[in-house]
Amino acid sequence: MYLRVGTCTGFHILNNIRCGYILPTVAVQVRYRRTKHWDPKWKPLRKLKVMEVELPKYNENYDAVTEEETKSRLKEQGILPPRPWIERQFHISCTGGIFEPYIPPEGDGKISPITTQGAKQKLQFLEKKTRTMMAIRKIRSFEDDFDTTDFCKTAENIYIKSHEMLALKDKYKIREFITERAYPEVMHNIRDKTINWKFIKSIELPRIVHARCTDIITKENIFAQLTVRFHTQQVLAIYDRFGRLMYGSEIIAKDVLEYVVFEKHLANEYGVWRIHDKIIPDWMPDKEPSALTHKRILRSETQLPDSTAITDTKAAPETNVKLSDNST
Repeated sequence: MYLRVGTCTGFHILNNIRCGYILPTVAVQVRYRRTKHWDPKWKPLRKLKVMEVELPKYNENYDAVTEEETKSRLKEQGILPPRPWIERQFHISCTGGIFEPYIPPEGDGKISPITTQGAKQKLQFLEKKTRTMMAIRKIRSFEDDFDTTDFCKTAENIYIKSHEMLALKDKYKIREFITERAYPEVMHNIRDKTINWKFIKSIELPRIVHARCTDIITKENIFAQLTVRFHTQQVLAIYDRFGRLMYGSEIIAKDVLEYVVFEKHLANEYGVWRIHDKIIPDWMPDKEPSALTHKRILRSETQLPDSTAITDTKAAPETNVKLSDNST
């Protein structure tokens, strides 16, 4: 530092000598920053590395703050003011159940239409057909090209695909074929189980036996439900988590009669037909209970209590005699 001061003073004296006169000089100390970067090119970027953060005032009394001041602070931070009511967006993609469920006639699939009971069933079906036709007409007001014959083919494909995804336990793909109402029931029933399912053939062509339409919240928000009768031949075998057969067989095919409810959100432009539920009639017999999977442990003879031991003293020598006879 002293050297630098002396050098500056010397240059100042030399300049005055050249001019022809010498003036009194004062030594001026010059300080240089050693921490300053030699290249000021990146100075703006280095400045952006530091951000000024305005810390909240924790000791402030918020009760004393006025409502206008609170709104101005929220506006500065870009936060919407709270509302006195709570609004949450929700989407109704399906209904919570079956509205006006179809009641299957007793003995359906076994009684011939020629018999008296079969003729009564046909008559009851014609009586309920009026409301079904009105519901189908309502569906055609949303879908101009809706046809019951084509829908039955589509319903059969959805039925087969959903059961295939069920056997594969594909919890993402199966959502395309079943509604959100049926999804938890389906996934709960297949937990810790292995399912082998195969569709063989249709004994009777699927047909629509019931159709209903209803509106939810508003009159324009309409849902449609179609009940389809399936009489098919299938192979089903269910194994538990230990690999033991619980129900069915992989060899024996059985005739299955089912009433499957399909639902669609008609008001939704992108709505599709999906399986919503299955109707199980009250007159249907109960299924056979599945086999137990735990092992039953029996007591051995060595674990019998002392009270069951032989106490007859006369029986002992007789057994000894018999043994001796056999030995001879």
